[in-house]
Amino acid sequence: MDRTGQHDLAELTSLQNWFLKFELQSLPGVAEVATVGGMVRQYQIVVDPEKLRAYGIPLQRVMAAVQGANREVGGSVLELAEAEYMVRTRGYLTSLEDIELIAVHTTPEGAPVLLRDIARVRIGPEMRRVVADLDGEGEITGGIIVMRYGENALATIEAVKARLELKAGLPDGVEIVETYDRSQADPGGGRQSADQADREADRRCALVCVAFLLHFRSSLV
Repeated sequence: MDRTGQHDLAELTSLQNWFLKFELQSLPGVAEVATVGGMVRQYQIVVDPEKLRAYGIPLQRVMAAVQGANREVGGSVLELAEAEYMVRTRGYLTSLEDIELIAVHTTPEGAPVLLRDIARVRIGPEMRRVVADLDGEGEITGGIIVMRYGENALATIEAVKARLELKAGLPDGVEIVETYDRSQADPGGGRQSADQADREADRRCALVCVAFLLHFRSSLV
């Protein structure tokens, strides 16, 4: 989270998805790092249907033009001075201006119709299904670390805590706040297995049957 307000939710989500997530997910015992809350940044193209109708451009052609401008295409080779040079084109879009300059159509007069002529290009958030808040201080970007089945919980937690030292490399104002630690809830440090917990639950159920129902057969079951 960022209490200073220097970074917005989109920047915090990018740090979570492209920095912290990969560092923590590589630890032994960690199955997944699930992002909670935040905001995923998107390049959004808002097409004007009236302009599409005026130019006679179907929406599928707009989609095909954007896809074609953002892919890498290989060509043949050129042989110069007994050396072969590979020919290929790179169409990686890096800014709003690059998207706006995509040619979508050509008029009968030969004039190109660019994407900016029929649509508005902007940066916006992906549709969100989850909003995370910390103690009423505002929205945050969180991460839930999921442990692999059958792994040692204590060893996994200690490895995660050791790796969290990488928070020193985060931008100014960004901090990592631990909200739930499984080792704090389990005095045994996560060593208690599921079988032990089941046996403890069985003993409690048997005591309840004897104390309240006075039925020894059901307690044995």
